[in-house]
Amino acid sequence: MRLTTKGRFAVTAMIDLAARQDEGPVTLTGIAERQNISLSYLEQLFSRLRRYSLVTSVRGPGGGYRLARDMRAITVTDIVLAVDEPLDATLCGGRQNCRETERCATHDLWTNLNKRMFAYLDSVTLGALVAREVQPDPEIENLQAALARLPQQRGAAFPA
Repeated sequence: MRLTTKGRFAVTAMIDLAARQDEGPVTLTGIAERQNISLSYLEQLFSRLRRYSLVTSVRGPGGGYRLARDMRAITVTDIVLAVDEPLDATLCGGRQNCRETERCATHDLWTNLNKRMFAYLDSVTLGALVAREVQPDPEIENLQAALARLPQQRGAAFPA
């Protein structure tokens, strides 16, 4: 399970917007050029971000987008969920009917992964990303050491 382009681009675009918010409304054209994201794709994403009250639009000359609230009050989870990115590793979508009428043997494993992923993304704010306060987790170093022991093709599933 991984985030798709939609979630990644939404987070990237929101970081760009937050980093420039003191300059006034930020245009999607500017974000598109700086981040190499299609303008039409950004328009779709920002329509959803606006619907979830994460951004506001300013019309007219000098218009663009602003954050709707303080960047330290917006989490990565807020952004990802606003653009309809599922945060679910279970096959059944959490309904516990993986095998039609009963849950599968790995249901609790994937449910626990969901909870950890959600908790982590919900603990990271847009403000922390802009300030570059997000540091590598020491547990990740343990994962990297374990991956180094795997055959080359399997290690590629977890980029450094």
